Order: sequence, then structure tokens, then C-alpha cells
Amino acid sequence: MTISVYVDGSGGENSGYGYFVKETGESFYEKKPNLTNNQAEYLAIIAALKKFENVNDEIIIFSDSKNTVNQLNHEFAINNEQLRELAQESWAIMGKLSNLTIKWVPRKENLAGKMLGS
Repeated sequence: MTISVYVDGSGGENSGYGYFVKETGESFYEKKPNLTNNQAEYLAIIAALKKFENVNDEIIIFSDSKNTVNQLNHEFAINNEQLRELAQESWAIMGKLSNLTIKWVPRKENLAGKMLGS
């Protein structure tokens, strides 16, 4: 089985992050004030990774943040120390998943963005 997880985060005063699982309709959202957009995107991915770290199914995480997707796929350098720490936390969990893909999707196709009202 393939599990499609859509993640989204938004920064600012009312920032937060979350994910939506297409196959089950399950969703998660956490408000966390004063995050940057990039921090929120990373925290959304980390929340999804933690949810599925012990699952053997194929996991595809969809994010509309090109920056985050490319950084986690080792295509972009990470120059920000806080983001580097979040990436390292992500990679540690990603290493436990044998069948994981992180893909970019346009914002209008991000089901989590619709769910989270961003």
C-alpha cells in the first residue's frame, strides 16, 4: 500500500503546521506561534515522519515548499543553522524508512493547504 501524506506549514504570528493523510482522511495540526515559513514546513514534515516511522508501506510526503523538499533531497544547501538542525532531525527519521519519497507539489494541489486553510 502507498500512503500519501500532504504537509503544510505557515509562519508568522499565527503560525502552525500539520499534515493530511489522503488514504485515511486523518489530519494533524499544531499551532506554534512565531515560526518562519521554512521552520513550519520542516516541522510539518517531521510530524508526518514521526507518525509513520514504524510503517513498512511506501510513504510519499507531498510539500509545496520547493526549498524544503530540495534541501531534504540533498539538492539545495542549507545555510540556516536552525533549518540545518531540523533537516538533521528529518534525516535521522528518514533513515528508518525504507520506502520514502518526498515530492514537491504546486500549492493548489496540496491537500494539506486546503485542510489547514492556508
